[in-house]
Amino acid sequence: MKYVIFGGGGFIGSNIADKLLAEGHSLRIFERPRVPPYRVFEAHENVEWIAGDLQSKHDLEEAIKGVDGVLHLVSTTLPKSSNDDPIYDIQTNVIATLNMLNVMVEQKVEQIVFISSGGTVYGKPVQCPLSEEHPTDPEVSYGISKLTIEKYLYLYKKLHNIKPVILRVANPYGERQRIETAQGAIAAFVSRATAGKTIDIWGDGSVTRDYIYIKDIANAFSKALKYQGSEIVFNIGSGEGTSLNALIDLIEKITDNAVTRNFMPARAFDVPINVLNCSLAERELGWKAEFSLHDGLRHTINWYIDSLTTEKNKG
Repeated sequence: MKYVIFGGGGFIGSNIADKLLAEGHSLRIFERPRVPPYRVFEAHENVEWIAGDLQSKHDLEEAIKGVDGVLHLVSTTLPKSSNDDPIYDIQTNVIATLNMLNVMVEQKVEQIVFISSGGTVYGKPVQCPLSEEHPTDPEVSYGISKLTIEKYLYLYKKLHNIKPVILRVANPYGERQRIETAQGAIAAFVSRATAGKTIDIWGDGSVTRDYIYIKDIANAFSKALKYQGSEIVFNIGSGEGTSLNALIDLIEKITDNAVTRNFMPARAFDVPINVLNCSLAERELGWKAEFSLHDGLRHTINWYIDSLTTEKNKG
């Protein structure tokens, strides 16, 4: 099969690409111009790279032409900063996705797997773990735009027979996650812990999240592309909650480095706990997380240290 991955050069997309290439699929990677790839694809790999603009119909037509399905991983905003400019969020994410869907309809491409946000679409939990039936009440524009795109996917299913699968992914971490993207506690904590630097913590460290390793996410997308059932929305997480303090404790244990913690005032948009119930994905997709947080962190830390060594040798 041939798939186009919008955002396929990034942290999550490049790992999904690895999985799909290993399964024998051919890929078209769509990225914004001048965005450095997180992974360089070799000439012998079955990958076509396209640089373009999601708001350009021409670029979308070129990207979607002749593919069997679409993976939509692009987001131009981050949860913590999306409230600064909600109009930009809507224009570059929601409207851009509608442009994509319209081109899919024109070219009769029905399959799409969309990455939504298990960490932001639900808002403050009524109960935990959160199932897909939990009320959605996002507290950041990022979550609102993700939820809006979900609603449009349902609409296009009714109007145009688009066949969506929506994966509400928890907090991702793993190889190729960059520190400079300013998203992801694990990437930032690992970077500072291995460098012997102080880790800043918003609040008292009790904020609890569901962390999901990147290879488990890639496997979920692979399963979603094969899915023929009637469900549309799936939580993708470990199903286990880990506080920031417990996360740092684990990083200290794996790195054998003591970490200094700097506690700062809590942020208003940080919900106290977010843990996903992923039983629907296990039942329908045949998917569940295979990597424990300890094992995933160990792989991530080893990769990060190896990357630092490689960069130092280049210098």
